[in-house]
Amino acid sequence: MSSARDIAASFVAARREARALPGFPGALPNSLSASYRVQDEAIALWPDEIAGWKIGRVPGHQVATLGADRLAGPIFRRLVWRADGAEVAIPVFDPGFAAVEAEYVLRIGKDVPPEDSAWTREDAADLVAAMHIGVETAGSPLATINDLGATVVVSDFGNNHGLILGQEIPNWRAELARGLHCETFVDGERVGVGEVREGADDPLDALVFLLEHLARRGRTLKVGQLVSTGAVTGVHDIRIGQHARVSFNGAGDILCSAVKAAPDGRGFA
Repeated sequence: MSSARDIAASFVAARREARALPGFPGALPNSLSASYRVQDEAIALWPDEIAGWKIGRVPGHQVATLGADRLAGPIFRRLVWRADGAEVAIPVFDPGFAAVEAEYVLRIGKDVPPEDSAWTREDAADLVAAMHIGVETAGSPLATINDLGATVVVSDFGNNHGLILGQEIPNWRAELARGLHCETFVDGERVGVGEVREGADDPLDALVFLLEHLARRGRTLKVGQLVSTGAVTGVHDIRIGQHARVSFNGAGDILCSAVKAAPDGRGFA
């Protein structure tokens, strides 16, 4: 049986070399705790600092078995891009998995004491310096990552391959109370629409999850880090050569295009 470090090393090597994995590199983890051990080993091996965290969903059919409905993965500094109105090129493993996800991103304004392990929504809100629009660029050298379920997703950095950070949403608490809407388009075709609204399993609930989750792992959030709070319109596959537009109604658009990843862990061919 492969150890957590062996599995992590396989994923890290494939990502750095921009090559596909034909299958999961070992026995499938049978719990989220086992998956996070793999993730922690991979974080230790990855040559970059954590800029923030993505939050995703555990598939409904796995929630009872795994005892969780959300999952988390790291976002690394060199895989954060700023949206400035121009199209952002995002690196895609070929072959592999790639998707774009419309997200609302929280920027943390205070260091979180590592001993704090229980959070309310209001306490969590006090940590937030700003909310931004954003696009998570999901990606993995394992094409079947989502098909294999949450334990595999967690093992490979939560299926994250970057974050495009868009503009700040002024008066975000008031806007969240009114409801925030967005749409995703791939090659001009609308592929998803959604909204988030205060109190309806919203970004603050996602932040509470992450704070408590990281405390259990002996980790914490730091000032300036980013929290990508979950896909709003769905997970939308994208292939090399395709273009995506995410429209955050009233808050701007983010444009991106998929290009082939180069074997340096972050660049382009």
